[in-house]
Amino acid sequence: MTIILAGDIGGTKTLLRLAKKDFDELKILYEQRFAGVDYASFSDVLSEFLTSAKTHLGELPTLSSACLAIAGPVCDRGSQLTAQLTNLGWSFDSDRLAEEFNITNVNLINDFVAVGYGVLRLQPHDLHTLQDGKVVERSPIGVIGAGTGLGEAYLGWNGACYEVYPTEGGHTDFAPRNELEIELLQYLLERHDRVSVERVVSGMGIVAIYQFLRDRQSSSESVELAKKVRLWEAGDTDNDAAAAIANAAMDILNGDQLATQTMEMFVTAYASEVGNLALKLIPNGGLYIAGGIAAKILPLLQDGTFLRILKNKGRVSPVLEDIPIHIVLNPEVGLIGAMLYGASQCIDETTKY
Repeated sequence: MTIILAGDIGGTKTLLRLAKKDFDELKILYEQRFAGVDYASFSDVLSEFLTSAKTHLGELPTLSSACLAIAGPVCDRGSQLTAQLTNLGWSFDSDRLAEEFNITNVNLINDFVAVGYGVLRLQPHDLHTLQDGKVVERSPIGVIGAGTGLGEAYLGWNGACYEVYPTEGGHTDFAPRNELEIELLQYLLERHDRVSVERVVSGMGIVAIYQFLRDRQSSSESVELAKKVRLWEAGDTDNDAAAAIANAAMDILNGDQLATQTMEMFVTAYASEVGNLALKLIPNGGLYIAGGIAAKILPLLQDGTFLRILKNKGRVSPVLEDIPIHIVLNPEVGLIGAMLYGASQCIDETTKY
């Protein structure tokens, strides 16, 4: 019996899953979600998960393969893989995990590499299409997504199948497009040595934009949001200020002007960065917007503004007209990709996705 451990490990949450591989089918046996901030290390999370799985299943089967998708760069040292979780501080070592938990084969991959493999298996109901475009077979595929941070990756055809390649595109420089964004950049430069696009296009970016507009006195601040943002500023990691701001902006009856302005600015900055990735890749195989934020703020992306800004690239704008552009609605796309990759490693490294 082949048992796969799959994990999608981000700065906010960790999803773990056990699956049984029967020929070409994967049957989910058990899965659980964890809040990362509640644990000192990933080993603590995995120990608790395996204990819970044993209780649920009656016994814990031997793990044949593991694939952990990490929100951070993965270093390949030959037979050993290491990684550091960018926004939480956990460290990972494939050899140590294999020995500690008696796993035959442990793979570490970038979280957006996992998303890349996952999008290849998504169904139509897992997607919201912004632009149908025209799919060109074997063309590059782009993946981008804002959540706790900003991830970017791409898929290329190697002659037999698609391979996924990680990037650290979210840490490239933030490029303001107008006077208000120039002011935002100056505001952030007073607080950070360098401003990456992730500082703006991410959950922390939503809060940063809100703080900028608040301090700029663009609109009055509601009592409820003021309390949540102050708690976030004081280090209350359990308080999701970004979600509160986004929800206030989508609440038509609430009419919170500061939250609305914040999300308008966030949406345009997000769209611009998606367009930047599209220009760099020309992903005629498809451009997928994943991450934890897009699906949650879908109403803010559907009025045409997001797509218009995305494609507003001057003389080369027509290049983007035929690219299929989708928002990923399935929150487990990274876990799906990790599970598929882990299963492939039980056979050989040439398995086609």
